[in-house]
Amino acid sequence: MSVVKLMGIAGTALKSNFTRLDRPYKLNFSITYWCQSRCLSCNIWQMKPKGELSIEEIREFAKRNNYFKWVELTGGEPFLRPDIVEIARAFSEANKDLYILTVPTNSLCDHNMVERKLREILSLGIPKVAVTVSLDGYRELHDRLRGVPGNYDKAIDMFKRLMTLRREFRNLYMVFGYTLSKMNMGEFQKTYEAVKADIPEITYNDFHINLAQLSENYYNNSGNDITPDNARVADEISAFVAHRRYQPGVIPAIESTFMKNLVIYAKTGKTPMKSRSLEVSLFMDSFGNVYPSIMWNRKIGNIRDTQYDLSLMWNNEEANGVRKDIMEGREPNQWTSCEAYQSITGNMLSMLK
Repeated sequence: MSVVKLMGIAGTALKSNFTRLDRPYKLNFSITYWCQSRCLSCNIWQMKPKGELSIEEIREFAKRNNYFKWVELTGGEPFLRPDIVEIARAFSEANKDLYILTVPTNSLCDHNMVERKLREILSLGIPKVAVTVSLDGYRELHDRLRGVPGNYDKAIDMFKRLMTLRREFRNLYMVFGYTLSKMNMGEFQKTYEAVKADIPEITYNDFHINLAQLSENYYNNSGNDITPDNARVADEISAFVAHRRYQPGVIPAIESTFMKNLVIYAKTGKTPMKSRSLEVSLFMDSFGNVYPSIMWNRKIGNIRDTQYDLSLMWNNEEANGVRKDIMEGREPNQWTSCEAYQSITGNMLSMLK
């Protein structure tokens, strides 16, 4: 069954190289904006959200849009939703071809609770469940950037628990997520050495780097001074890429391509390849608002207004206007894994030329 689902997502990604898909296969869904972190690079934690989608509404959305092969449950802190297992189950049961579910964590929730809920999610039969543990520096730096004393030690403990869980669940994939900003530029190697001292088995392949970026409709941080110096940060990412080792598999291959293009993005500030926003993927916030991506504050509708049926807004005037702007090069520049992975798979043929 896992092989069948892998072939399904691979076939859809390949098809997107030749023609515009009539529906997306990836959903990037912020299930809550509640967050205990106090990050200097992000203002999500300042929100006190009310009226977020209920589990009944999410079940209805999953049922009416049952074609997703890749679902990313993000936040805020996703594990602050007590019904996160039911959310994962809703997509797993409705989307029979679901191949991968991804979820990040800041490691600030009770670890016994997170481990218990992850066990339940891993037991749903989804072929790949990827967990990203946020870590932006060594102990003193991470705790300062995240605004929570003791957060570094909690992240280390969470990753150790995931390593143990991996022995039981082979469908678990985990990585440290390092957001590189103006505030931790030049500190990755020191961070890696600190983590290596705490977890000797760790390698460079256990880290994923994203560049801190500005977003009105997601991070709510458009006024923050967080963007790092291009040339210097490109050198830091290049050094990281040089330390990584080849790994077989679809996810490592896409990750490797992402990192190499992140160097290009860091140097130029321009998206390295054609976007697939609002073609193969979309971003939906916890209130049901639908956007092309987490970086593009251009709402095309709200699922509460379409009886939770995405198809009723997929080709509306605003959506088609977004696609026209993408074709004519007017999309905001961005290169984050949330948006870039599907751009990579949707541009495979052009990269081979």
